[in-house]
Amino acid sequence: MSAIEIGRLLRAGTTGCVIGCRVSQLDIPVFGGLVSIPLESGYQVYGLIHDIHIDDDGLVRQLVTTPNLSEDVLLDNRINRNVPVEISVLFCGYEQAGRISHLLPPRPPLSLDAIYTCSPEELVRFTGTGQFGYFRHILRNEEVPLGELLAAHLEQASLAHAAAGNSAWICSATQELITLLRDDYPSLVGVLSALRDAQIANF
Repeated sequence: MSAIEIGRLLRAGTTGCVIGCRVSQLDIPVFGGLVSIPLESGYQVYGLIHDIHIDDDGLVRQLVTTPNLSEDVLLDNRINRNVPVEISVLFCGYEQAGRISHLLPPRPPLSLDAIYTCSPEELVRFTGTGQFGYFRHILRNEEVPLGELLAAHLEQASLAHAAAGNSAWICSATQELITLLRDDYPSLVGVLSALRDAQIANF
């Protein structure tokens, strides 16, 4: 499956970045989805989508108060105009010279770098490397909806692993989360509750 470009980088830091995209591209990126930012010489950054933010502008503020808004005006505003959409990504690893690491990337990408969705094969490769080291980047971030983000990500990853013949991956991932959160009971309960609401086989 070929990678699909979902937008370009607006700003970035050590732990994450914000992507700008058009509304017409918004059916591709999903909450909890793994994305990649290819850079030079086989170096690329991986991250998880943890927020999708749609801003308003002057025209939108006027249109929301217009009675009997026509479908043509609605579609014109969404498709033909550049409605601002921002997608926040939490960095969770990188690849360099063919080797995947779950450490933070040594340097962030630059403005206007293209961001792509990861294929199921890439998702399996990234999440199947190491011992779930990328979980710590999610768990230590206080600005993300922890339970919902993990549930969305694990639902997508478990489907990809099951399709690749590794249905036991989700059990190992869940056990690792229980171990990491054993001293934080409220967070553990929240995560397990969200996982029960997700469509995850063998959970």
